[in-house]
Amino acid sequence: MRTFVGFILHATVLLLGSGVSMAGKQELYVTTIKQDPYTMSKGNQLEGYCMDLLSELAKKLGFKYRVNLVKDGAYGRQDENGNWYGMIGEVVRGDADLAVAPLTLTAAREKAVGMTKPFMQTGISILLRRDMASEESGFFDFLSPFSTETWLGILMAYLVTAGCFCVVSRLSPCEWSQPETEENKFGFLHSLWYAAGALSLQGAGPHPRSVSGRVVSCTWWLFVLVLLSCYFANLSFTQSSDSTHLMIKGFDDLANQDVIEYGTLSGSSTQAFFKNSNNPAYRRIYEHMERRKSYVTSMDEGVQKAKEGNYAFIGESVSLDLAVARYCELVRAHEVIGMRGYSIVTPLGSNMLKNLSVAILQLSESGELAYLRSKWWASSCIPDSAKASSLKARGMRGIFLLLAVGLGLGVLLSLLELTSKARSNAEEQRKSCCSVLSQELGHRLRGTNVRRTQETPEKSKA
Repeated sequence: MRTFVGFILHATVLLLGSGVSMAGKQELYVTTIKQDPYTMSKGNQLEGYCMDLLSELAKKLGFKYRVNLVKDGAYGRQDENGNWYGMIGEVVRGDADLAVAPLTLTAAREKAVGMTKPFMQTGISILLRRDMASEESGFFDFLSPFSTETWLGILMAYLVTAGCFCVVSRLSPCEWSQPETEENKFGFLHSLWYAAGALSLQGAGPHPRSVSGRVVSCTWWLFVLVLLSCYFANLSFTQSSDSTHLMIKGFDDLANQDVIEYGTLSGSSTQAFFKNSNNPAYRRIYEHMERRKSYVTSMDEGVQKAKEGNYAFIGESVSLDLAVARYCELVRAHEVIGMRGYSIVTPLGSNMLKNLSVAILQLSESGELAYLRSKWWASSCIPDSAKASSLKARGMRGIFLLLAVGLGLGVLLSLLELTSKARSNAEEQRKSCCSVLSQELGHRLRGTNVRRTQETPEKSKA
């Protein structure tokens, strides 16, 4: 009986000791791998996203750590005999307590080691040169040279100019000398047609005869000339920057062509995804990579081959986003497949696994992970929308101001012409200039009605 009780106590002590062995360690040994921006060298120290994440976790859980680079430079692959290499292998063999790196959570790795809740979501996408990518063109891309506010400003300028043509033609005696008997040829509809003719560089008659009308016409023509020059220059730049040579939108397009070579990181989870997939397109991609041996040995090599052109690098979308942020000539395809997450690796059955997962969730909920992402994925490239941005109204303030001044000057000159005629008529009729001017304005502003009222008595006499 005593022997049995002693055995139970001894087993309990062993279990408790193994449960607290990792927590009781003075220092945890952490393995990682150099990959920008997760882990990078800065003098004698390491920095990057993973180092900042590890520091935040250590503050929350209260442990000390020492970071070493993985000896064989591999992430974690398994050979045919079931032996693990890379960071996964070091954790399995007990050479490291944690592996903090962009390690993808997979079923095979989950069987060999413990993996926390993902600290970053990613997927598989394509990295290639910008001139080999394809973007959908819209039905209204011809409007892209100008912004919406600019188009609205042009529409308002067109309507106001047509109104000024109509007003000047009524006020100027050179355009409408006898409002009682003559019909005004420059009505509002003809003014709209005349202004539209200038927009098409064709013109539409009859043309203004007065000085005021010609001032309005010349100002409008100058406005249209500058406007069309800006439009075609911006349209040409937009079309040239969006020109493409090969239509690559996603993995189906990549699998159905043999012009561009493509590959992925050897021994990576991305390679395993295509190898184990039952999708016919993905199978063709894997068979092509196996046949052409188009794999790369590092992320940097894949990015460099994509920069050189005629090569599409297939990899984790998060890592490809970093390459796009650093190298402006590269672009990532919009299609992302095989969504998965990056996790921290612990030994199988470790008591640290639960605590690390909870701490990662807390950092995610507090926004700390989003801050680290924005910190280390900052882009130095100018977006295409900024390079070939639509010309906004404030960029054309000068020509709009010139049009406003010209229209105002034209209306003022028409008033001066009418005043001059009113003064001459006042001297002949020996009336005050103001009364004659008001009478002229009344006839011209409602000249059509006056003419019709004069025609009505004549018809009744007949």
